[in-house]
Amino acid sequence: MAALAYTLGKREINYYFSVRSAKALALGAVLLLTACHAASRRYRGDDTCEYLLSSGRFLGEKVWQPHSCMMHKYKNSEAKNCLIDKHIVFIGDSRIRQLFYSFIKLINPQVKEEGNKHGNIPFEDKSASIKVDFLWYPEVNGSMRQRIKSWTESSVAKPHIIVAGAATWSIKIHNGSNEALTQYKINITSIAPLLEKLAKSSDVYWVLQDPVYEDMLSDSRKMITNEKIDAYNEAAVRILNSSSRNSKAKVKVFSVSKLIAQETIMKSADGLHLPESSRDTNAMILMNVYCNKIMKPIDGSCCQPQPPLTLIQKLAFCFFTLSIIGYLIINLIHRNNFRKSKSCTDLESGEEKKPAISTPNVSTLEMLLHSFCKLGLIMTYFYLCDRANLFMKENKFYTHSSFFIPIVYILVLGVFYTENTKETKVLNREQTDEWKGWMQLVILIYHISGASTFLPVYMHIRVLVAAYLFQTGYGHFSYFWLKGDFGVHRVCQVLFRLNFLVVVLCIVMDRPYQFYYFVPLVTVWFMIIYATLAIWPQIVQKKANGNCLWHFGLLLKLICLLTCIYFLSYSQGAFEKIFSFWPLSKCFELNGNVYEWWFRWKLDRYVVFHGMLFAFIYLALQKRQMISEGKGDPLFSNRVSNVLLFISIVSFLTYSIWASSCKNKTECNELHPSVSVVQILAFILIRNIPGYVRSVYSSFFAWFGKISLELFICQYHIWLAADTKGILVLIPGYPMFNVLVSTFIFVCVAHEISQITNDLAQIVVPKDNSTLLKRLLCVAGFFSGLLFFSAMQDQSRH
Repeated sequence: MAALAYTLGKREINYYFSVRSAKALALGAVLLLTACHAASRRYRGDDTCEYLLSSGRFLGEKVWQPHSCMMHKYKNSEAKNCLIDKHIVFIGDSRIRQLFYSFIKLINPQVKEEGNKHGNIPFEDKSASIKVDFLWYPEVNGSMRQRIKSWTESSVAKPHIIVAGAATWSIKIHNGSNEALTQYKINITSIAPLLEKLAKSSDVYWVLQDPVYEDMLSDSRKMITNEKIDAYNEAAVRILNSSSRNSKAKVKVFSVSKLIAQETIMKSADGLHLPESSRDTNAMILMNVYCNKIMKPIDGSCCQPQPPLTLIQKLAFCFFTLSIIGYLIINLIHRNNFRKSKSCTDLESGEEKKPAISTPNVSTLEMLLHSFCKLGLIMTYFYLCDRANLFMKENKFYTHSSFFIPIVYILVLGVFYTENTKETKVLNREQTDEWKGWMQLVILIYHISGASTFLPVYMHIRVLVAAYLFQTGYGHFSYFWLKGDFGVHRVCQVLFRLNFLVVVLCIVMDRPYQFYYFVPLVTVWFMIIYATLAIWPQIVQKKANGNCLWHFGLLLKLICLLTCIYFLSYSQGAFEKIFSFWPLSKCFELNGNVYEWWFRWKLDRYVVFHGMLFAFIYLALQKRQMISEGKGDPLFSNRVSNVLLFISIVSFLTYSIWASSCKNKTECNELHPSVSVVQILAFILIRNIPGYVRSVYSSFFAWFGKISLELFICQYHIWLAADTKGILVLIPGYPMFNVLVSTFIFVCVAHEISQITNDLAQIVVPKDNSTLLKRLLCVAGFFSGLLFFSAMQDQSRH
């Protein structure tokens, strides 16, 4: 009864919610969200600096998340590069002095908070010609006005950045009297025009007063209440910029420190001054406000303007626009012809004639334009998500629950959709799709939760990436060994399916090929596998069956491959020389060098070889009928199966214990290439030795496995944000609901791109060799043009 209910439940879900209806729902959601965000930007403005300076929340205890944008964590080298030849002035009371120290520690972490607390404090970094001064003016009075006025005179060099603020001393000295507040309003009214004048040529910030923790205040400060502070802040906000409300040159009100203080002032040492972590957050916000537009960090979307379209992006936009127009014209023509043919009847028989069938050329063109039309719309969504400032972005923040709870959810769903396999061979198609599916889902959760900061999880994810490459070695070796098909068509089909989406994204998103590191990795390894097996003598199973010596010949090839891998892994110079030649350098360089490519290749350098060797041994055992792959049968005899299963479980758990005890990422990464195969082989044996386990699979995981490549690539821009550094926010204020909606759209898009790639592969890579040759010449021309325009772009940038 339970099994019947289980089966009927799945049928009900599949009947009422098809992939087609899901995509239609996703399209409607995208259009609605785009309209809402566009309207919001128009109403509230699109200046993310305003959000950075005025709003946000804490993720955990110490990570500050501004509203709608991402904050970059500046290193001292980056801070120096941004502030080179700059003069920064902090003017105010002890709270401003605290902010001054936190700010200069971003430039030089060795600075100590010492010297006259109630006096001016200079700081200078001669290596970058940076000058930062703190000027002690604890009250907004005539003295502060005179100092600010001196900067407005044409003969005096103006500071590039001015950070000012004061009030608590006025409250303290005058015992919180209303007369002091009135005088404060008069004084700030006299200073405001001077600050606004300075704001035309400098960045001017007025820091509002933070709340105090009244229970901890000393008796001499008891008159400093939050009610008084609010009154002083309200006066400052109302008076500042009152004469320049419609001008772009405004004094920036730094009000976000109030929000930070509300969460952290309880940890204050005296109830008045913020704890060090909060001051550091304020200093980092200041650095982001000023430096993001200069340094343009990938993970610092706050205060960054939308990047201008490159020449290649403009050409891509024109191409997709023409494709959409072309498809609409052809579609209208076909609809018109269909109506005419439908109304035309045979006068003799009185029967309706069938519409004329479209010629193959026309249908191919229509299919091509239809695919590019859909792809153009999808790429528009990609651009809006991760290049335009339409949708919001947030920083990642890792907690154990954010990683492990979703893992449990998908595991339950995977078990719910368990079905019998069509075949019971080791690593059959359904099983490998399932394997790729659950691994991809785990990797996606790993990325969105920011779990890379937790080393045990990182090491296990490294094994999953290695397992993908293991399957690359296993799958391609098996194909070439069994089929003996080394034709150009096979190579072009694989290369097209692997690289089509990435090439389009490189053009639309203005990113280098190596940025999508996994695709270059599997592409190069495919070509290595092909070269190893295709180079004379070509040894395949059919040939080897006639003479066992061919098996030794193949093993010799594999030993040569292993030797080359070993040599390159310990010769970084030789590796970099190979991939630094033009035009290879255009594919494998990232940030001007190939080090990232070297690191990625070296990290899993042996696992593809392990996959090839496993395929060779397994297929040899299968050919000699030394394993049993019948439905429900164990892979070996009961005794051997039990021993191997025990060894596999122990090996699997041993690796997990080792990975969980890792203390240093660098040392563990050094061992990873040699030991990752242990857990991969252990999993394969655990999954395949028991016959009942080998005979079932999860259709849920297998469905995701079929689009695993598209999921891995699409996540960069339409699920994550800022090139995977952050999270895309479609629905602000509701984190869980936002993840559900963005995930639903993301999966639908990935599935549609997979179908588009398959459709285009049939057209671009035909089986006819003469037609294929013409297409290859067109592709060569396309990439030559791409290199030419890329060179033009590089020249214009420099």
